[in-house]
Amino acid sequence: MNTKVLVSISAISSMVNVIPMLAQTPKPNVVIIMTDQQRADLCGREGFPMAVTPFADSLALSNVWFDKAYTVAPASMPARCSMFTGRYPTATHVRTNHNTLDMYYKKDMLEVFKEQGYKTALVGKNHAHVKGKDFDYCEEYFHWGKNQRDTQEDKDFAFFLNNKARGQYLEATPFPAEAQNPVKMVTKALAWAEQQKDSAFFMWVSMPEPHNPYQISEPYFSMFSPEKIPATLTSRNDLSKKGNKYEILAELEDTACPNLAKDLPRLRGNYLGMLRLIDDQTKRLIEGFKAAGLYENTIFVILSDHGDYCGEYGLIRKGAGVPECLTRIPMIWAGYNIHPQKSPMDAHVSIADVFPTICTAIGADIPLGVQGRSLWPMLTGKSYPKKEFSSVIVQQGFGGEDFTRDEPLTFAKEGALQPNKIAHFDELNTWTQSGTERMVRKDDWKLVLDNYGRGELYNLKADPSEINNLYNKKKYASKQMELLEELMTWELRVQDPLPVPRNRYHFKRNPYNYHFEDKKK
Repeated sequence: MNTKVLVSISAISSMVNVIPMLAQTPKPNVVIIMTDQQRADLCGREGFPMAVTPFADSLALSNVWFDKAYTVAPASMPARCSMFTGRYPTATHVRTNHNTLDMYYKKDMLEVFKEQGYKTALVGKNHAHVKGKDFDYCEEYFHWGKNQRDTQEDKDFAFFLNNKARGQYLEATPFPAEAQNPVKMVTKALAWAEQQKDSAFFMWVSMPEPHNPYQISEPYFSMFSPEKIPATLTSRNDLSKKGNKYEILAELEDTACPNLAKDLPRLRGNYLGMLRLIDDQTKRLIEGFKAAGLYENTIFVILSDHGDYCGEYGLIRKGAGVPECLTRIPMIWAGYNIHPQKSPMDAHVSIADVFPTICTAIGADIPLGVQGRSLWPMLTGKSYPKKEFSSVIVQQGFGGEDFTRDEPLTFAKEGALQPNKIAHFDELNTWTQSGTERMVRKDDWKLVLDNYGRGELYNLKADPSEINNLYNKKKYASKQMELLEELMTWELRVQDPLPVPRNRYHFKRNPYNYHFEDKKK
């Protein structure tokens, strides 16, 4: 027999033996643990002096974490839709919490998981374009309790949240911690995950907290008493430096919460207490995975959709502008194939990068229209182009002209304020969300530009609270121009590629969605 034929038969035989082995290689499970409205800096790994997130801190230091991770926009629905599609709000068309009907994309994360044979589950808050029925398993919770209240405890706790603590509650919540959403959710999540023995699965554990209503049970209420919490670096005295929208938001908050200045320290304590409860439940979830033998084959992503003022500028919640407390988010990747790095990863990343990263991790192609980049090479210790992650962009606003308080529209008529209901206001309203802002972060610098040409320039190392605006200062002209060029480059880059050209034209893209190549190659 011909030697070449023998070699070919041998090669084919080897392939036959390899293919079943490859087919049997399990795909990793994926668990996204998302909080709602968690600012990034209130944790030990970033120097906060109280034990707010001890478990997440230890997990981060033994895996991979980012201290320059950003949302795409400081509002829930735009951010969540971006996480699921890898597309920026200008591309999804979801620039507010009211625009899911306008959602535009080719293929999202849930569809990719299903194509790859994954079981899917949602436990917690949705507030994205996906529907509960799109998941194989769904238990939805919102800021005011479980959506489908099966037990009397569910009903009683939801009644309390809706009627006694709709906006905030200044005493210890009269329910045990076990009644809180995060505890109930982790119980449901573990029960479902432990049943998934024959299939890889994706689970979105989406905590509705620490978003308002700011309420918390003991022992967490007493853990963060107001007199022990470090003071904020800013106050209402700094509002005039931040602009008209901040001042309008302050007026709305004071109208809804006439005692806000007095209540603010306690509200900050409630916020930190809820973060600690979430941290304890994150630990319970991950230790449950370890006990069930699921941890080693699971990728965990821990992040938030956006931040919270938590007292910065004398404000609560979110709404005006793109300050770090609203735009920078916590982000940790842990588990399967993650290459540990104790220091924060030196990269600027976005919530839009989550979907393409997961695609790479599970062996799926990144769909057309995705604008985020895959972080998988850097997460697994491989080389990646540093320039690709040298900056990041954030979008804000639904467009049009800015609304002012000189117009006949009132808070009550618009729906931003419900009179006679303490702390019941909508900070995401016509005044705070009108117009357009863009933000770019690069190294220690940050530039913001709006649709009127008004600019902000900050050195975040020297001025972390962004109250010393250096825009148009002659001394910083070179840095300002550098960041304006960076912002313009990003704006061109995130123009929607959909629909891609038809007929002869060839649409080129990098397998990881990188824009800049590694010069070492």
